[in-house]
Amino acid sequence: MYGKLRQHLGEVFRKLAEQKESRIEEGHLRADHVHMMISIPPKYAVSQVVGFIKGKSAIHLARVYGERKRNYAGQSFWARG
Repeated sequence: MYGKLRQHLGEVFRKLAEQKESRIEEGHLRADHVHMMISIPPKYAVSQVVGFIKGKSAIHLARVYGERKRNYAGQSFWARG
């Protein structure tokens, strides 16, 4: 993940984290994976916030960088785990 996509992803992650009252303290985008340290308020489960960020960012990237403008059911951007 390089160039404009890399810069765009950082902003997308920050905006999505803010929607769950969370903040990305530190992050590293690699060619095939992402590391993030996120401050999450106690009222949210970690899995809830991370799942939200993964799901919404995958949909956003598919719509912005994909050729078709629809939901990408059956395709995966993020690995499970």
